[in-house]
Amino acid sequence: MNLWKFVWRNLIRRKGRFAFTLAGVAIGMAAFVALMSIGQGLTNEIKRQAQGLGANLVVTPNGWCAYEQISVLTGEQLPEAIPMSDLEKIRSLPGITAVPYLNEKTAFRNQPVPVVGIWPEEMRAMQKWRLAAGRYFSGQDEQGVVVGFAIAQQFKLKPGDEFTVRGHLMPVLGVLQETGTKDDIAAFIPLQVAQRIYGVDGKVSFIAVQVADLDHIEAVSLKIQEVANVAVVSDKQLLSSILSIVGTVGAAMQAVAAVGVVAAAFGIINTLLTAVYERRREIGIMQAIGCSHRALFIAFLLESSLYGLIGGLLGVVLGGFAAYLLGPHFAAQNTFTAALRQAPTLGLDGPTIGYALGLSIVLALLAGLYPAYQAAKLTPMEAIHHG
Repeated sequence: MNLWKFVWRNLIRRKGRFAFTLAGVAIGMAAFVALMSIGQGLTNEIKRQAQGLGANLVVTPNGWCAYEQISVLTGEQLPEAIPMSDLEKIRSLPGITAVPYLNEKTAFRNQPVPVVGIWPEEMRAMQKWRLAAGRYFSGQDEQGVVVGFAIAQQFKLKPGDEFTVRGHLMPVLGVLQETGTKDDIAAFIPLQVAQRIYGVDGKVSFIAVQVADLDHIEAVSLKIQEVANVAVVSDKQLLSSILSIVGTVGAAMQAVAAVGVVAAAFGIINTLLTAVYERRREIGIMQAIGCSHRALFIAFLLESSLYGLIGGLLGVVLGGFAAYLLGPHFAAQNTFTAALRQAPTLGLDGPTIGYALGLSIVLALLAGLYPAYQAAKLTPMEAIHHG
């Protein structure tokens, strides 16, 4: 007896039942894969934004919440709460480079655009910016704008065009090369100009700090808090805090999707138990001509594993497609990730696919254990008598 041929023939004997059982597995796995992929894509995007910050420590006002922390990575508008006097105290400490940020927002052509007030030369040195077109600021108070690569593409801006910052017309001086970070979606102006336009009296949103000796990063953090009334978080702590929030949301959504996967497993159990009942006479005849209980047990396990394999493959394809279509929408609906303007990268990599397929096959095999046991324990007389 060709075991695989026997299993496949029995699998598709009831084509409607086969299709609906397979659809249940595929849909359950698709939901699980889509949410896994979206979550992994968001995680990758947040890590990329954190790397683009270019700082070892982030100095923030005391009492900032998680949303304000994630806004540090995304360039969203933030409250102005750190006085310049505290900035000067921090800058006086040896072995560090401190660069202030004033995160505001403007409307340009009826679209919101992040505006960041910076110290031009210090910022350029920290971020290692290069220009794709035009020139950079020539002074600390020059009336002009340097725009990120994505902003320039979105509004078709080039050097010499006019850009509106809170009703003030300013020339576009230059366009930054693409960085793949929040810098691509922001417009930059000198800090003094930003403070004047937005009516901020000598305050900034947060301060990025580079530490010369990373072995002393904790000591520097404590020293900053001694000289100024601020909170200090390392880039790793900031990233960990944000990822824990995103991870909790993702885990909750995956748990919901897992319910669908388990429901599909019960569908396999029901299908195979029905098949055992319908094929009792056939099972009895097979045993009478020499088929062992072990072979019957394996045959039904193979049948269930095929549901898992085929359903899992379909689920991976459908889930990857759904993640590609729905990923940006999911990010926009999540309070903590809505500020990630750039589309998160698709997190459907080899390990994710392998994990999803493995989970699908294992659950299908577990679902097939009881029906396989019921088929294998039949005696030829019982099977033929009930047939």
